[in-house]
Amino acid sequence: MTWSGDTKAPAPPWAADRERGFTLIEMIVVVAILGLALSLIAGYRPPWSRGLGLRGTANELAQSLRVARAEAVSSNRPVVLDLDLARHQYRIGEGTARALPARVNVRLLTLASERVAITNGGIRFNPDGSATGGRITLSEGSNALAIGVDWLSGRVSIADER
Repeated sequence: MTWSGDTKAPAPPWAADRERGFTLIEMIVVVAILGLALSLIAGYRPPWSRGLGLRGTANELAQSLRVARAEAVSSNRPVVLDLDLARHQYRIGEGTARALPARVNVRLLTLASERVAITNGGIRFNPDGSATGGRITLSEGSNALAIGVDWLSGRVSIADER
Protein backbone atom coordinates (compact mmCIF):
# COMPACT_ATOMS: atom_id res chain seq x y z
CA MET A 1 0.00 0.00 0.00
CA THR A 2 1.38 3.36 -0.95
CA TRP A 3 0.61 6.62 0.79
CA SER A 4 -0.04 9.63 -1.47
CA GLY A 5 -0.75 12.13 1.30
CA ASP A 6 -4.11 13.09 -0.21
CA THR A 7 -6.80 12.56 2.45
CA LYS A 8 -9.54 14.33 0.57
CA ALA A 9 -12.44 12.16 -0.46
CA PRO A 10 -13.59 12.54 -4.03
CA ALA A 11 -16.68 14.74 -4.51
CA PRO A 12 -19.88 13.03 -5.55
CA PRO A 13 -20.66 13.45 -9.23
CA TRP A 14 -23.82 15.56 -8.64
CA ALA A 15 -21.85 18.23 -6.67
CA ALA A 16 -19.18 18.80 -9.26
CA ASP A 17 -21.16 21.44 -11.22
CA ARG A 18 -22.69 23.21 -8.23
CA GLU A 19 -21.00 26.34 -6.86
CA ARG A 20 -21.40 27.58 -3.32
CA GLY A 21 -23.74 30.61 -2.84
CA PHE A 22 -27.36 31.69 -2.60
CA THR A 23 -30.09 30.87 -5.05
CA LEU A 24 -32.21 33.54 -6.66
CA ILE A 25 -35.24 32.43 -4.63
CA GLU A 26 -33.32 32.89 -1.35
CA MET A 27 -32.22 36.39 -2.37
CA ILE A 28 -35.79 37.41 -3.31
CA VAL A 29 -37.12 36.16 0.04
CA VAL A 30 -34.47 38.14 1.96
CA VAL A 31 -35.16 41.34 -0.03
CA ALA A 32 -38.93 40.92 0.52
CA ILE A 33 -38.47 40.53 4.29
CA LEU A 34 -36.19 43.57 4.46
CA GLY A 35 -38.69 45.61 2.42
CA LEU A 36 -41.52 44.64 4.75
CA ALA A 37 -39.48 45.54 7.85
CA LEU A 38 -38.48 48.89 6.34
CA SER A 39 -42.08 49.77 5.46
CA LEU A 40 -43.17 49.01 9.04
CA ILE A 41 -40.41 51.17 10.51
CA ALA A 42 -40.83 54.08 8.06
CA GLY A 43 -44.61 54.19 8.48
CA TYR A 44 -44.57 54.16 12.28
CA ARG A 45 -45.97 57.22 14.04
CA PRO A 46 -46.43 57.22 17.78
CA PRO A 47 -50.10 57.18 18.76
CA TRP A 48 -51.67 60.43 19.95
CA SER A 49 -53.23 60.03 23.34
CA ARG A 50 -55.75 62.75 24.12
CA GLY A 51 -54.92 62.97 27.79
CA LEU A 52 -51.16 62.65 27.46
CA GLY A 53 -50.92 64.86 24.38
CA LEU A 54 -52.97 67.61 26.01
CA ARG A 55 -51.01 67.37 29.27
CA GLY A 56 -47.70 67.45 27.37
CA THR A 57 -48.76 70.51 25.40
CA ALA A 58 -49.87 72.26 28.61
CA ASN A 59 -46.56 71.43 30.31
CA GLU A 60 -44.58 72.73 27.33
CA LEU A 61 -46.55 75.99 27.26
CA ALA A 62 -46.29 76.42 31.05
CA GLN A 63 -42.53 75.88 30.86
CA SER A 64 -42.29 78.50 28.12
CA LEU A 65 -44.15 80.95 30.36
CA ARG A 66 -41.66 80.23 33.15
CA VAL A 67 -38.77 80.77 30.74
CA ALA A 68 -40.27 84.13 29.70
CA ARG A 69 -40.53 85.16 33.38
CA ALA A 70 -36.93 84.10 34.08
CA GLU A 71 -35.72 85.97 31.00
CA ALA A 72 -37.55 89.13 32.12
CA VAL A 73 -35.98 88.97 35.58
CA SER A 74 -32.45 88.14 34.35
CA SER A 75 -32.40 90.72 31.53
CA ASN A 76 -34.17 93.41 33.60
CA ARG A 77 -36.66 94.14 30.81
CA PRO A 78 -40.25 93.07 30.07
CA VAL A 79 -40.69 89.87 28.07
CA VAL A 80 -43.95 88.85 26.40
CA LEU A 81 -45.16 85.40 25.50
CA ASP A 82 -47.18 86.08 22.33
CA LEU A 83 -49.90 83.61 21.45
CA ASP A 84 -51.27 83.51 17.90
CA LEU A 85 -54.57 81.61 18.09
CA ALA A 86 -55.19 81.62 14.33
CA ARG A 87 -51.86 79.99 13.48
CA HIS A 88 -51.71 77.77 16.59
CA GLN A 89 -48.28 79.02 17.60
CA TYR A 90 -46.55 81.02 20.30
CA ARG A 91 -43.31 82.93 20.72
CA ILE A 92 -41.23 84.10 23.68
CA GLY A 93 -40.11 87.69 23.10
CA GLU A 94 -38.37 87.92 19.73
CA GLY A 95 -37.60 84.18 19.62
CA THR A 96 -38.72 81.71 17.02
CA ALA A 97 -42.36 80.68 16.83
CA ARG A 98 -43.26 77.27 18.21
CA ALA A 99 -46.23 75.34 16.92
CA LEU A 100 -49.07 73.97 19.01
CA PRO A 101 -50.82 70.77 17.90
CA ALA A 102 -53.62 71.51 15.45
CA ARG A 103 -56.04 69.17 17.25
CA VAL A 104 -55.83 71.21 20.47
CA ASN A 105 -58.23 74.16 20.89
CA VAL A 106 -56.61 77.21 22.49
CA ARG A 107 -58.28 80.16 24.27
CA LEU A 108 -56.54 83.15 25.83
CA LEU A 109 -57.81 85.35 28.64
CA THR A 110 -55.61 88.38 29.19
CA LEU A 111 -55.77 92.16 29.64
CA ALA A 112 -57.24 94.17 26.78
CA SER A 113 -53.97 96.11 26.56
CA GLU A 114 -52.13 92.85 25.76
CA ARG A 115 -54.49 91.93 22.90
CA VAL A 116 -53.02 92.77 19.51
CA ALA A 117 -55.99 91.37 17.57
CA ILE A 118 -58.93 89.11 18.30
CA THR A 119 -56.76 86.07 17.55
CA ASN A 120 -53.47 87.38 18.91
CA GLY A 121 -52.45 88.40 22.41
CA GLY A 122 -49.89 87.81 25.08
CA ILE A 123 -48.89 87.68 28.70
CA ARG A 124 -46.21 90.15 29.73
CA PHE A 125 -43.66 89.44 32.47
CA ASN A 126 -42.00 92.39 34.20
CA PRO A 127 -38.40 92.63 35.47
CA ASP A 128 -39.59 92.30 39.09
CA GLY A 129 -41.18 88.90 38.31
CA SER A 130 -44.78 90.14 38.24
CA ALA A 131 -46.97 89.70 35.18
CA THR A 132 -50.06 91.04 33.49
CA GLY A 133 -51.67 87.74 34.45
CA GLY A 134 -54.03 85.65 32.44
CA ARG A 135 -55.17 82.18 31.58
CA ILE A 136 -54.57 79.96 28.57
CA THR A 137 -57.10 77.15 28.19
CA LEU A 138 -56.22 74.10 26.13
CA SER A 139 -58.96 71.63 25.25
CA GLU A 140 -59.47 68.55 23.17
CA GLY A 141 -62.79 66.82 23.20
CA SER A 142 -64.05 66.66 26.78
CA ASN A 143 -60.58 67.21 28.30
CA ALA A 144 -59.49 70.75 29.20
CA LEU A 145 -56.53 72.20 31.07
CA ALA A 146 -56.04 75.79 32.20
CA ILE A 147 -52.61 77.38 32.51
CA GLY A 148 -52.86 80.28 34.89
CA VAL A 149 -50.41 83.14 35.42
CA ASP A 150 -50.71 85.06 38.68
CA TRP A 151 -50.39 88.81 38.10
CA LEU A 152 -48.64 89.60 41.41
CA SER A 153 -46.00 86.89 41.57
CA GLY A 154 -45.87 85.70 37.95
CA ARG A 155 -46.37 82.14 39.20
CA VAL A 156 -47.45 79.69 36.49
CA SER A 157 -49.78 76.81 37.34
CA ILE A 158 -51.73 74.11 35.50
CA ALA A 159 -55.16 72.92 36.59
CA ASP A 160 -57.94 70.75 35.18
CA GLU A 161 -60.77 72.84 33.83
CA ARG A 162 -64.25 71.40 34.11
